Amino acid sequence: MSTTPDTTPAVIPNFDVDAGAGRKIAFICSKGNLDMAYPGLILANAALGEGVEVHMFFTFWGFDMINKKTMGDLKFTMLGNTATHMPQGLGGLPGMTGMATSKFKKSIADLDVPEVPEFLEQIVASGGHLWACRMSADMNNLTEADLYDEVEGIISASDFIEMTEGAQLLFI
Repeated sequence: MSTTPDTTPAVIPNFDVDAGAGRKIAFICSKGNLDMAYPGLILANAALGEGVEVHMFFTFWGFDMINKKTMGDLKFTMLGNTATHMPQGLGGLPGMTGMATSKFKKSIADLDVPEVPEFLEQIVASGGHLWACRMSADMNNLTEADLYDEVEGIISASDFIEMTEGAQLLFI
């Protein structure tokens, strides 16, 4: 074990107006429940607002966010979600998922945050890129016709890694 002090220079943030220029961020959205859809959407929107190039890759259950049949009807469940601070036994009762989803949607709407389809539309209108995972599409027998119209393509994980070289990466 070395006792030599670390001489690595400190990273000092740059708060210039054009700080986002040339930056790239990639979000891997792997969850399709309502409460896990919003972190990626909110962060992508914030990055676009800072001038950062944004790519979102939807895989596994995250595919529900871009599937035309499911994207407008994502659910929030208390079951297994200790962050609700409710007794877990309640989550399994009939009607609890509907009630929790309704309450969650109201809380989001009260903050003027758009629902998932409108949020995706806003991200694309701001220059964000949406990509679907080839393996997830194949597993679910889905084609581009099944997906939100603004998805740019169904690509492999390798293709996504190549196109986002040098990007910050967030897995959600």
